[in-house]
Amino acid sequence: MIKHIQYFIILTLLVGMASCAKKEPNFILKGTIKGLKKGTVYLQKEGDSSIINLDSVAIMGEPEFTLSTDLDEPEVLYLKLHKKDGLEHYIPFFADKGTMEISTTLDRFSYDANISGSEQQEILEAYLKIAANYNEQNLNLIKDNFEAQKNSDQKTVDSLNLRSERLLKLKYAATINFALNHGDSEVAAYLALYELPNASLKYLDSIYTNLSPKIKTSLYGKRLGNAIETFKKSQDSIL
Repeated sequence: MIKHIQYFIILTLLVGMASCAKKEPNFILKGTIKGLKKGTVYLQKEGDSSIINLDSVAIMGEPEFTLSTDLDEPEVLYLKLHKKDGLEHYIPFFADKGTMEISTTLDRFSYDANISGSEQQEILEAYLKIAANYNEQNLNLIKDNFEAQKNSDQKTVDSLNLRSERLLKLKYAATINFALNHGDSEVAAYLALYELPNASLKYLDSIYTNLSPKIKTSLYGKRLGNAIETFKKSQDSIL
């Protein structure tokens, strides 16, 4: 009987020690989706070859939810929602250790998102406001081009194509300038990787060189450095 009691005490202590040793996640996302009564939301990130689910929660009646994970450093994560239309809807955001909040609506999940809680997200949103202006102009050019083609107005089509090319160059220049002005943020390296896919090597190299030592060793800083080195080696092999 005494041995059984001793065994029970030891087992209880071990369970208690294990629970105490359990690490609390260092990133928490608190969210609200107005109009959502039932569904599942996922916290995700990009893996080497696929999307990785970090956490998920089923929503039943209440629009509020909490997701969590561990972050080694600032990184772009995704909030995913399956809607009744059968499609997957995403909200990308620049996460950092601590607590962030996202509030949005069911009908306009990806467009009504209000995100707060990280310095990197604030910087990214400042860039997105700049990019939105160029994107809107480009949409107008696409509409005008469609009408010109429908009317067989080749002169106008050629003119609109030239304007579209100039607009793209202006957007690239604005993105490069933004990245150069934010060399102490992970956002600069991220933009160079994902918003400047066809930029010349000299511009990408300039952005990388301008990064602070801390950002060069960050996730996106290292990816940018590797991408530049790979590009240089491919050019050398051609020569």
